[in-house]
Order: sequence, then structure tokens, then C-alpha cells
Amino acid sequence: MTNEQHYKSWNQIKTNDSWSIFKIMGEFVNGFEKMSQIGPCVSIFGSARTPEDHPYYELTVEIAQKIVKQGYGVISGGGPGIMEAANKGAHLAGGTSVGLNIELPFEQNDNPYIDDDKSINFDYFFVRKVMFVKYSQGFVVMPGGFGTLDELFESITLIQTKKSGTFPVILVGKKFWSGLIDWIKETLLENNKNISPKDLDLLQVVDTADEVIERLEAFYTKNRLSPNF
Repeated sequence: MTNEQHYKSWNQIKTNDSWSIFKIMGEFVNGFEKMSQIGPCVSIFGSARTPEDHPYYELTVEIAQKIVKQGYGVISGGGPGIMEAANKGAHLAGGTSVGLNIELPFEQNDNPYIDDDKSINFDYFFVRKVMFVKYSQGFVVMPGGFGTLDELFESITLIQTKKSGTFPVILVGKKFWSGLIDWIKETLLENNKNISPKDLDLLQVVDTADEVIERLEAFYTKNRLSPNF
């Protein structure tokens, strides 16, 4: 490819970048309009690969049901696995069931337990994450992979830096999360001083659905429900 061809190609990319602003803005507007009408919700995150007969799937259904009974709706990423279990629990309990679905190359599809009028599709992960953080009154983080870790660390970074209001971030599964928590304590805090001791308070680790509810209720007996920024 010649220099002139490189130049034309680069200019075309810049032009496309400019036009993408309108698509991004459209996703924000659509998301804000729909999410602002839903009311207080708790987001549940976890692996899309968790099968229906797995104990974590069953525990997620139970957690979602109990969250609904406390007066919250449930938000998930809209897909299969733990996301499906979260919406299923909300649906079975007769509560608000929201799915923030992301368009992916392997074609993630909405799970069948999302309310018909509360399934929202996104092309951009960063727009989708804004919706999770802004409109969630708490994050319940089940075992998962890179996507789950991304959402977890995004939330505690925003809280730590005060770019978001504080809300409960609850990790479920002490056996699964203990290695990460130990690494945070030993490597980030004690050995390198990359975080403050109080930053450890941003994460709570539990094992049961009842403990999740206890943590949520303990926080909201002292704090009011509102969007996080």
C-alpha cells in the first residue's frame, strides 16, 4: 500500500469515528430513558457458561427471588448462564426483570425470563456498563470470567475514586473469590501499598442468599435509594 493509500484509509477511519458519536449518543439516550423509569434494582453478574444444573445457577435464582421480595428489581447482562438465572429468579418472584444485552460476534441472545419491555440492546460495552452502575442499588457478583471481573473492578474503581456514589458490591462464593481477595490484601495492599486499607471495605464476600439480603438491607437502613451519579 502506498503512502497516499495509507493517508486515504486513515482519513476514512477518522470520518467513521466522527459519525460513531451519534450512534453512541443514541445508545445513551435510549438507555437513560428506559432505565430511569424502572425503579430501584440490583444487578447480578456472573458467567454466561454456567449450566442450569450447577449449584451457582440455582443459588442465583434464589438470590434474585429474595432480592425481589425485598422490593428491588433485578438487572442482568441479558444472556445465558448466571444472567439467565438472575432473570429467572426475578420472573418467578413476580418482580422487575431487566436485561442489558450486548451484541457479540457469537450472537448472544436474550434469555426468555426478561420482561418484554425491559430488554435493551447495546453495541458498546462502555455504554452498557454506565447503565449498570448508574441504575443499580447494588452489585451481586457470582463466579465468572473476564467479563465479570471487568464489571467488578469497574464498579469498585468508580466508588474508590468517587466518580460514583457508594453502593454494596457483594461477591458470592467464598471458595471461588478467596484467592482474589488474598491477592488484593497481600499484593496490592501489604506488599506494594497500591490501595488503602479502607479500600478493602468496598468488597463483601458471602456464601448464601440470606447473607446477600442482609448486606443490602444493612446498607440501605443508613443510605437512601438514588441513581449513583
